[in-house]
Amino acid sequence: MAGMPGAGKSTLLAGLPDVPGLVVVDSETYRVQLRRVFGALPYGGYRPLVHLLHRLAVVVAASSRAPTVVIHLPATKPGTRAAVARLAALTGRAAHLLWLHVDPAVARRGQCERGRVVPESSFAGHAARAVVTAAELRDRPPPGWRSVTVLDRARGRGGLVLDTTPSPPVGTGVGGPPHK
Repeated sequence: MAGMPGAGKSTLLAGLPDVPGLVVVDSETYRVQLRRVFGALPYGGYRPLVHLLHRLAVVVAASSRAPTVVIHLPATKPGTRAAVARLAALTGRAAHLLWLHVDPAVARRGQCERGRVVPESSFAGHAARAVVTAAELRDRPPPGWRSVTVLDRARGRGGLVLDTTPSPPVGTGVGGPPHK
């Protein structure tokens, strides 16, 4: 699951049912744990550690026997999306990209409401890339992804329903065209 900070990714992921074989890797887990450890230290002081622990957890989960792994990343940079697709391929998984697209002003309000605001310079970069990314994903899905779905908050309000039926092995040509 990808999209700019504040788009609502964590909210959608929090609504997923707790089912056997489903692993959800959300950086919020590490943010909360480290907030307890570092107390009054501003988030910016331990943000790199949150990112490191989250990326390590993504690799561990992708390498695990869990049939379905859902990861949470902004992934507004093409290199991040390509790395996730490569990791999926290396671990024999089919990569499915769900891009949650919202207007940058809506995303910024979402950040303020939950009290987790990305610094303005970082947010501006994510916002600019997100607008371009949503258009690109609608026009031509990037290589390495079995499917790509772009949705907005209105379409995501009902929550997510994951089809956890095992996919055919990557490279079999089965699975159909990407979704839009």
